[in-house]
Amino acid sequence: MKKHSLAMPAAVIVGVLAASPAAAVDSIALEAGSGYGTDMARVALQRDMRQRWLESGDWQLGSYWKVGLGYWRRNAAAGQDADLAEIGLTPVLRFQQTSGRGLYVEGGFGVHLLSRSHIGDLRLGTLVQFGSSIEVGFRFGDKGQYDLSVCYQHLSNADIKQPNDGIDFNQIRFRHHF
Repeated sequence: MKKHSLAMPAAVIVGVLAASPAAAVDSIALEAGSGYGTDMARVALQRDMRQRWLESGDWQLGSYWKVGLGYWRRNAAAGQDADLAEIGLTPVLRFQQTSGRGLYVEGGFGVHLLSRSHIGDLRLGTLVQFGSSIEVGFRFGDKGQYDLSVCYQHLSNADIKQPNDGIDFNQIRFRHHF
């Protein structure tokens, strides 16, 4: 069976994000989760858009870009693929305290490219998946350099093609801000 490589798209996206000092990466995250018998792990780089909206008292709406490279694993019967790789690009809005520390809520909607459109008996229909997420977390540390959160993420092909089983992940994320 033909294997699809995500190395080239991953290298291009990471290269674009890190191409100049103005596009420097602001943080890195480790994500782990599971859903429908599928385990996932992801490493993500974030770049703050440095835009602030709806500032009110000690709260504001901020935003960032996230590029993630992930791996999924699922129990599979003989002849089925048990794993896949993914790369995703997601713009995220975050409602947070103006200090950048403390409690926050965020949500994002992005696009994910999978190495295959199936894993075990889960049929996703296309290599391109759309992901939406909602997350609650807490940023802490002397300089606000750490961030721990829980996230719910849904991925599907938006009914572009059948089958469209989709998948939901419950995740935990740890970020380090530079």
